[in-house]
Amino acid sequence: MDEIILILMSCLLGAAVISVIEYSRRLRRVDSEYEKARGAVEDIVLSINRQFKREAEKLEVVAYRVEAAVAKGDSALNVAGDVGKKIGSLEAKALTDSESREKLTSRLDEAEKRLRDIVASQGVITTKIANMEQQVKQFPIIPATGLEAVIPIRKEKAMAQLTDTEVAVLEMLASAGPRTAPEVKERVMLSREHTARLMKKLYEEGYLERETGKIPFKYSVKKEMEKLLKKAEGQTS
Repeated sequence: MDEIILILMSCLLGAAVISVIEYSRRLRRVDSEYEKARGAVEDIVLSINRQFKREAEKLEVVAYRVEAAVAKGDSALNVAGDVGKKIGSLEAKALTDSESREKLTSRLDEAEKRLRDIVASQGVITTKIANMEQQVKQFPIIPATGLEAVIPIRKEKAMAQLTDTEVAVLEMLASAGPRTAPEVKERVMLSREHTARLMKKLYEEGYLERETGKIPFKYSVKKEMEKLLKKAEGQTS
């Protein structure tokens, strides 16, 4: 009888050990699957963040291309006007010089062909601009000429929150006059991206005015800011 009991207890103990081993194995498998799932979620989040960053960079590139296309369109119109003037001059010469009429006619044909090419090029540029504007329609249209609306200086900030570099840029513009971001970059010895961000920040906070007649934009210190700078210089002296 005792032997039977021992055999039963051994069987129960073996079954318990097997159950514990199997349960432990399942726990390890569940833990491994959890780690894999967590890694996959982290990868998805990182991929989405990278995608957002790439899309933002693409939109910025499209905005710059719109500015460049507008500038090229203006240049093409100027060239077309010059060609039209040359055609008028050639026609006048053709009326007064009968001996060279054939030669002038040939030159007129070439000029007209060049004008047609320019007009066709202008049409292509206009189409590209329309496509780019469609892609970035959520952004405001950059005015072709003139001085952009002035952003008022936030007087509660004034000079208090300006860094030494920003103050140096304002003082340089106040003394040297309007400058583009690349010209400012040469003076302050910063990277192109850093300088562009700095100039945009100073403009948006109301310290600078921006002239948009041509690219690159020219920045100048507002009159109110010049007074603040002179006042600050008087206090330090």
